[in-house]
Amino acid sequence: MSSVIEKRLQKLLDSGQAELLKQGLVGIEKESLRVSVQGTIAQTPHPTGLGAALTHPYITTDYSEALLELITPPLPSIQAALRFLQDTHQFVYSRLEHQEILWATSMPCVVEGEERIPIAYYGTSNPGQMKHIYRRGLGYRYGRTMQVIAGVHFNYSFAEDFWQLYQVLEGDSGDLRDFRDTRYFGLIRNLQRFGWLIPYLFGASPAVCKSFLQDHRPRNLQPFDDTTYYGAYATSLRMGDIGYQNKKEDNSGVKVCYDSLDTYTASLQRATSTPCAEYEKIGVLVNGEYRQLNPYQLQIENEYYSSVRPKQVLQGNEKPSNALRQRGIRYIELRSLDVNAYDPLGINEEQLHFLETFIIFCLLQESPYISAAEAQEINWNQSVAAHQGRDPSLMLRRQGRSQLLRTWASELCHHMRAIAELLDANEPQQPYTKALANQLQVVHATDHTPSARMLEEMRHTREGFFEFSDRLSRQHADYFQQLAPQPQREAEFSAWAEDSKARQSALETANTLAFSDYLQHYLAS
Repeated sequence: MSSVIEKRLQKLLDSGQAELLKQGLVGIEKESLRVSVQGTIAQTPHPTGLGAALTHPYITTDYSEALLELITPPLPSIQAALRFLQDTHQFVYSRLEHQEILWATSMPCVVEGEERIPIAYYGTSNPGQMKHIYRRGLGYRYGRTMQVIAGVHFNYSFAEDFWQLYQVLEGDSGDLRDFRDTRYFGLIRNLQRFGWLIPYLFGASPAVCKSFLQDHRPRNLQPFDDTTYYGAYATSLRMGDIGYQNKKEDNSGVKVCYDSLDTYTASLQRATSTPCAEYEKIGVLVNGEYRQLNPYQLQIENEYYSSVRPKQVLQGNEKPSNALRQRGIRYIELRSLDVNAYDPLGINEEQLHFLETFIIFCLLQESPYISAAEAQEINWNQSVAAHQGRDPSLMLRRQGRSQLLRTWASELCHHMRAIAELLDANEPQQPYTKALANQLQVVHATDHTPSARMLEEMRHTREGFFEFSDRLSRQHADYFQQLAPQPQREAEFSAWAEDSKARQSALETANTLAFSDYLQHYLAS
């Protein structure tokens, strides 16, 4: 495995332009539930001081009105992305009302039933109605509860100059966009192959409040105390059976192909135009109210859950698949990260240094197409790593054979070493090498994983999941509330908030098309 990577790295070094590999852009999307003083999901509207969730570029909502999503723009360094994310948190805390705080973990706080999970509302414009009805449809299809689970998405793109150099070094004389798209899909396939490593190293959801499951305990969980279920070796229940996924995929026939951009977009478009008998039973327009956008296998393409997505910046009311077909892949979105309960931002610099190294490894490593048999192995490995990842004897499936998770993880980390060293060139602190070395230690010491630390601390403090998460949430709230004021940054975020409200108002004023016509036009586009 390492010989291919070594040859490609050597070509980069021999070119004298290896620094181009370090010029990628980094972005972070972090979800957090707004929580009431009582520790329940906030029932209040999106705070007006934050702006309009529909049109704000950096502060929006996901499934629930209470599920905030904080977004950084693409930035030239990990440090810059984390600074922007911290500034966003600080502004949010300055505008939260009713003593609400942001929940510190992926798994939610006390859930008082699905009816107490408010669906996000985006106003009366056609785009706003479509976003709301889409979420209503998710509730009918999968239930609301699992969709208040929070996560962190890591967005990454390589510099255009790097792609030009890499194409030359690979001896490819074709179209640059085709080359870039092909290699991005190779990277995506490898992130799927080796993606089980992320919940093992960074999974931070080994336990859940019983209220989340309404006391219907899955067989692979056991009571921790009167309020909490947990997995003895679990790393990331969020990425497991109780997390968000297309559970009806096998029945509905949704099969997304990652061989190429064309096969990927075609399979998504097929799923968004193929009726599903089970969803037809729900109905679309019932008693004058939309229950879902349509009865297809997927209402829209974003409904398909995946741990990593190819992305292109959308223009107007554009479908993601159309954007990809028109302009190719702009960046990849890694979606398998739990919220880091021990960091106020939900993610830290060391994690991101490791993930950047991992992404580059996945680009440089050979990436054949994924067969049906390998797809089953990928799904199995993801599931067992989430539910049993800390079991010292856990075996994963690899090309028809069984292999110890620790052995495979150690092998991957060793193959990443040369990449980390290249990224650390002229870096006195050697952050990439240190991050890799620290995670290699975690591979061999499961008690150092975030999931193990959480359970051990809960035992030590005699706290259930809610008490543990509530304590950390309040600590993080104190952290942001005690940061020194930043008048210039405050003014910037205030301006973005006001501008977003003005743009939402303009959309609503311009609403001249009936929603049914708007929806039909979008679905047919």
